[in-house]
Amino acid sequence: MNKAELVKRVARHTGLTKADVLRVLDAVVVQVTRALRRGDEVKLVDFGTFLVSHRRARAAHNPYSGAAMKVPARRWPRFSPGKRLKALVR
Repeated sequence: MNKAELVKRVARHTGLTKADVLRVLDAVVVQVTRALRRGDEVKLVDFGTFLVSHRRARAAHNPYSGAAMKVPARRWPRFSPGKRLKALVR
């Protein structure tokens, strides 16, 4: 399902217009992104948690040349599904 399909289904389910649903969805995405950039977690009970994990710097090699290289440390967004979401998907 893509964004347009999600907006259409939520509009049909809630009785809101597609434009209203699109504004709300965009606002949610912006707020989740801002929270993750600050390093905060976003917990949606029964759905899951959006969080930022930290990857350490590590040594690697270039698969084409075989040359050694260093991969820098970085922050990486993650989603951890909640208990209820896991149960519903199974």
